[in-house]
Amino acid sequence: MNDEQSHFRVQELSIQEQPREKLKRHGASLLTDAELLAILIRSGSKKYNVLDTARILLKETGGLHAMSRKEWKELRVVPGIAQVKALTLEACFELSRRVQSPSDIVPVQMTGPEAVAAFFGPKMRHLTKEVFIVCFLNNQKQMIDFKQISSGGSRATVVEPAEVMRLSILHHAQSIIVLHNHPSGNTRASHADIQLTKRIQEAGTMLGVPLDDHIIIAGYDYVSMRSEGLV
Repeated sequence: MNDEQSHFRVQELSIQEQPREKLKRHGASLLTDAELLAILIRSGSKKYNVLDTARILLKETGGLHAMSRKEWKELRVVPGIAQVKALTLEACFELSRRVQSPSDIVPVQMTGPEAVAAFFGPKMRHLTKEVFIVCFLNNQKQMIDFKQISSGGSRATVVEPAEVMRLSILHHAQSIIVLHNHPSGNTRASHADIQLTKRIQEAGTMLGVPLDDHIIIAGYDYVSMRSEGLV
């Protein structure tokens, strides 16, 4: 091995080790998004070192928040990000969302929209398609279970109040909260949202399963339709 080859390998090793050494010495909070990503993807490509690969990935995907909403196939946009690395990143983002949610083991008290958004926000805010979830509550407003009953496109999803009530009765729910997301980030309830809420509320009144609220998750924001006077 000549001196030039030796220098190149040591230089490349130091580039790849820099983020890990920085984390060991100073803690993860001082690392940039690119440095944290570099630790996860571990190596670059023939064209780019690992830090450059991480920076380009951030740029091509629109930043960390936008990246976290993408599936692994969408992360393979730059040289050096093959299937294993893309799968690793998607798994990491999913773990981070689960950490943000309260434990499913501990009974979750759904006493207001803040509690509902705290539990479901991390599960729904990253989704690129609209989904509809029913949260089943006991008489102490603790969540018995929840069920996603519909998944649609980026603008709408189809929900039947009869199916909402069927599942509510099967779960012996004393009341329910329903939620859906707006991938656009717009928190405003549409005319269709309002009409669906009224139909579910009417069905619940007839069957003795009150609708406590309808929450719209829009990115990091949310709106309670009860707070808006729509429930």
